[in-house]
Amino acid sequence: MRTSAVVTAAFLLFAPVSIAQQPPPPPPQPAPAQPAAAEQQAAPACSDCHDEAKTFALNPHARGAVTKGQVSNDACTPCHGDGTEHALSGGDKTKVSKPVGKKGADEVCLLCHETSTDRISRHDAMHANTAAVNCLSCHSMHHSDPLAAHLVAKPQLQLCGTCHTQAMSFRAKPYAHRLGRGGMECTSCHEPHGRKPVQSRSLAMNSSLRTTRAGEAPCLNCHIDKRGPWVFPHGANAVGDCTACHEVHGSVNPKQLKRATVAQLCIECHSPITNDTLGSQPPSFHNLNTARYQNCTSCHTAIHGSNRDPQLFK
Repeated sequence: MRTSAVVTAAFLLFAPVSIAQQPPPPPPQPAPAQPAAAEQQAAPACSDCHDEAKTFALNPHARGAVTKGQVSNDACTPCHGDGTEHALSGGDKTKVSKPVGKKGADEVCLLCHETSTDRISRHDAMHANTAAVNCLSCHSMHHSDPLAAHLVAKPQLQLCGTCHTQAMSFRAKPYAHRLGRGGMECTSCHEPHGRKPVQSRSLAMNSSLRTTRAGEAPCLNCHIDKRGPWVFPHGANAVGDCTACHEVHGSVNPKQLKRATVAQLCIECHSPITNDTLGSQPPSFHNLNTARYQNCTSCHTAIHGSNRDPQLFK
């Protein structure tokens, strides 16, 4: 019995540890991460195929989507939608949107560029979004000159001259504002998104024109010496505006006057012919047949207004 106990103890001492008592095996090493299927088929950059995207970095619509000079596809998706399927299909045009015409302007451009005030509107203004004229008629997102303001498709005089015949006056008439020189353009005086003109003799009340900060006619942005106020204003300024005497878009007469001679222009108001004359009549000794009286501004030098003389002599 005693020998049996010793053998049993020795067996327990040197017996291998049971499976239950063995330490757990180490956890298996994770397999190398495989790229997701979506990553394996990620769409290439728009600039890989479209040259317009390569130059889009200077476009204001690319703000926040340019990294180290490279334009992200995020700059394209707001207007063209997700182009992944378009790229993976080899450039299928049916799988990407392209804003065109009135519908494209309504659904894309006007989602962000929506402005309506008492003077400006992009829905019911002079250049309201219609099938004939829409945002893309004047603006080009991809092909405009990088230095052109507001991404206009062409130089302003050429662009506006497509519809507005007044543009010809700047090219053909000898006395005109020289657009494109010194920073003056059509939009220096005109508001392209202004509401339809009101029936008023005052330029400042015409919502299709830009005004000064004081709400005055746009002419006074440059011709500040004609602003006034005057103690003795000229009647044309009192009841009308600059266009009473001047052709604003161009004239064959010096000073862009509406008549060939000063006397012809002045006599339209300073005349006894009609009862609704706006100014005093020439005195009897003014013989308008003689040259000395045919140039009214030889004596009436303060033609736009005076602070010293009611006859505008000085």
